[in-house]
Amino acid sequence: MKNILKVLCIFTSVFVFSQTKSVKKITLKKGAKTAVKKGPAANKRNPDLVVINKDLPVLIPKKKGDYFGYVNQNGKFIIQPEYHIAVFFYEDCNLLNSPNEKVRKFGTKEYATVEKDMISYRIDQSGKRVYQFKEADFGKCVFEEYKQQQFQAYTMNGFYGIIEKSKFVNAADYRQFQIYPQYQYLYIMEGDDVANPMIVASNNDKFGVIDVNNKIIIPFEYANIKRNFSWKLGKMFEVTKDGSNYYYVDSNNKTY
Repeated sequence: MKNILKVLCIFTSVFVFSQTKSVKKITLKKGAKTAVKKGPAANKRNPDLVVINKDLPVLIPKKKGDYFGYVNQNGKFIIQPEYHIAVFFYEDCNLLNSPNEKVRKFGTKEYATVEKDMISYRIDQSGKRVYQFKEADFGKCVFEEYKQQQFQAYTMNGFYGIIEKSKFVNAADYRQFQIYPQYQYLYIMEGDDVANPMIVASNNDKFGVIDVNNKIIIPFEYANIKRNFSWKLGKMFEVTKDGSNYYYVDSNNKTY
């Protein structure tokens, strides 16, 4: 009897231990029913992090009054505005390469950098401050090889156009221009697709966005469009109509 009890105890211990490690399919005999006790519920994705446009971030920085928070793709505030600075959820190479192994995870794109009262933090998608920046934790960034721009702005007679650097030779031949000089200003945005960059342009004292085929992406209705990393990091443009209040629009000119 003692031996039987010992075997049963060993079997029970092994079974419980295996359940904490993984869930395995168990072949059951016909007619046999086994009650399976559910373990702790798995972490579920926040239902407020809706995905309407897969090319956009699920959380987008937005200013309300004097402070920044984050809205979802429906424009609902998920992280309430309380920060002086808030950037897209994106990698921080200083933390990814930190000498402190414990903080490296906070350098991943699952976190964003914010600043409040001159103190910088990394927050998660729930808005929780999970890390406060310390200079001692900074590692050396390892940058990818720089992608040379395929196109560049070209000025002629006071107007801006676009040329493809590898093919352009003679400015007198209008056919060599990708976009013949006709704009007050042009700036090629930093992005991953050098063959099809987004270009901030100015026409009739208004700003918009065009592509290399001179197709209007964002209409010329803005007082300014920032030339920053918003396109590279979030596939969005930071725009203003009054010159002071900036907000984001996507490539369909939808406001966030």
